[in-house]
Amino acid sequence: MSVAGVGEFGLIDRVTARLSYGPTVLLGPGDDAAVVAAPDARVVATTDVLVEGRHFRRDWAGPHDIGRRAAAANLADVAAMGAEPTALLVALCVPEDVDTGWLEQLADGLGAEAAGVGASVVGGDMSASPTLTIAVTALGNLGGRSPVTRAGARPGDLLALAGRTGYAAAGFTVLSRGFRTPRLLVEAYRRPEVPYPAGPQAARLGATAMIDVSDGLLADLRHMAKASGVAIDIARDAFEVPPQMRDAAQALGVDPYAWLLAGGDDHALAATFPPATALPPGWRAIGRVAVGSGVTVDGRPFDGPAGWDHFR
Repeated sequence: MSVAGVGEFGLIDRVTARLSYGPTVLLGPGDDAAVVAAPDARVVATTDVLVEGRHFRRDWAGPHDIGRRAAAANLADVAAMGAEPTALLVALCVPEDVDTGWLEQLADGLGAEAAGVGASVVGGDMSASPTLTIAVTALGNLGGRSPVTRAGARPGDLLALAGRTGYAAAGFTVLSRGFRTPRLLVEAYRRPEVPYPAGPQAARLGATAMIDVSDGLLADLRHMAKASGVAIDIARDAFEVPPQMRDAAQALGVDPYAWLLAGGDDHALAATFPPATALPPGWRAIGRVAVGSGVTVDGRPFDGPAGWDHFR
């Protein structure tokens, strides 16, 4: 049955019936607003929007994966502040001919990604629209810690990465060329593997700055370097090209380091730490912070793409 056939409130009933709620949810969907516990007395809040044709394609990914991807884009930002996610609010703008079953699976994906980090989808809004749009707001709890911003990196700090980069960008390129393999890369684009626990872990270790790598490592580190008033240098040999990526790059005529250093959507976490910090498993050193400005690779400007920009 289409959205037009079931109506707004029938669709809301179908979607909310599929959701479950964690202990931070004091009042879920059904009233004018939800109520979520804020144990820290501060709330980390972030929002992101995914527009069909710009951020996702229904012929490239199923609704469950699109839901998980939409949730991950926001939950990763919460983790990048050193916080633990608590809740999501989701607004859907939907063409009237979209099947309700598709939206139910989208809700399942949103709920599953949130539940994996102990968060819940607690409400939102729906509207008819000619373009399918998913807008998500995420809330998080700092647990008594100070937020880790982009502005605290200091000369001499160690630059480290948790998670992977380049996989989703490689998957996007593969799909855009009309292929569906290598599966490792395509699935990375459809559903990112975000190292959520690494954010609070970095905060506890004394991270001086941190950022979610959503637009490409170089592009996002430029934001950190500018906010901190420092220079950042990345070591190229800190990145290993996996066999599937190497083979795909050769077949498609792409430099794999363009994916690894400038590709987005994997939602790795990049952070700076005091130089004597012993990095735990899951984090690896990829560079250093220095006096100056900008971001370099092995001491030189990167001769390649700059990263994602929504308006270019």
